[in-house]
Amino acid sequence: MGRGWAVLGVALALAGCGAGDAADPFVESRTPATLSARFYPPEGWGWGLVQVGDGPPQRYGVSAPATTVRAQILILPDYGESAETWFETASNLNARGYVVWVLDGAGQGGSGRPTGPRDLGYAKSFNPDEAAARAMISTVIRPTPTEPLYILGQGVGGLVAVRAMARGASPAGLILSTPALDGRPGGATTTLEMMLFGHRRVGDQGAWRRDGPDDFAAGLTHDPWRGRTTHLWQTANPDLRMGGPSVAWVSAFNAAAGEARDELKGVKAPVIVLEGDAAKGCRALPRCEARAFPGGAPRLELERDAVRSAWLEAIDGFIRAHASPPHAG
Repeated sequence: MGRGWAVLGVALALAGCGAGDAADPFVESRTPATLSARFYPPEGWGWGLVQVGDGPPQRYGVSAPATTVRAQILILPDYGESAETWFETASNLNARGYVVWVLDGAGQGGSGRPTGPRDLGYAKSFNPDEAAARAMISTVIRPTPTEPLYILGQGVGGLVAVRAMARGASPAGLILSTPALDGRPGGATTTLEMMLFGHRRVGDQGAWRRDGPDDFAAGLTHDPWRGRTTHLWQTANPDLRMGGPSVAWVSAFNAAAGEARDELKGVKAPVIVLEGDAAKGCRALPRCEARAFPGGAPRLELERDAVRSAWLEAIDGFIRAHASPPHAG
């Protein structure tokens, strides 16, 4: 089963994965020499590209369990993350019987860029992210009653998941891990400001630096080993690098976050919200349970074992409670 999904991923990745300019998608990544084996790609991992309209292609990856499939999980990463950030978690979820898909955000990770420089977080709106998530579900993943789909949105990926559901995505359940549903300072407010300052980075958030802080140094996790993973992948693969967001990106984020907060009450699927110390709970979500993990920083998938293991158990328990019994393979 796992090999079958990997072949699909590779087959769909053939377009646009050659050498090109800074806007092109980047598919195959080089494994950092100093990376621990637990952070390597899962066995049978395959890459693909999904494109909606004339926007830049977005990169995704997929891996499957060696045993009977219980369900499928689509992971939508946080700002600055890529599929490589999630390799350890994908392997852990494969071992529990899940097919795991990871979709890099629009203009993030290995996805194509709408503008330069490549490490600039730029977006005019979040519509491409939402459309790509829906296209992944309907044309690539194609969930079935015996292999239902759950969306796991981390940080900004949680915002994308909520908005994708408001626009027609219908997974069996939604897992929101430290969802970013509040605004940020620094977004443009007028058309003139957008024209003049849209490509500028917000505040003191500069370009990616080799000596810049990793996720541990930035306080996004308490685990120094997991906290260095994304930075190591970006050091070895310049096309994956992501610096600070632009004024335009923050403006688009603030608009999307405001709309998502208004849309929470219309989410019909069961939801679990997983957060660390700065927990805000279910908000207006109607079919929701919330779990807070004391001592957890925002990126729970990169946290220390004590927190991360409980986070994984919560994901598994939520799916077990809502998924149909596994079918015979």
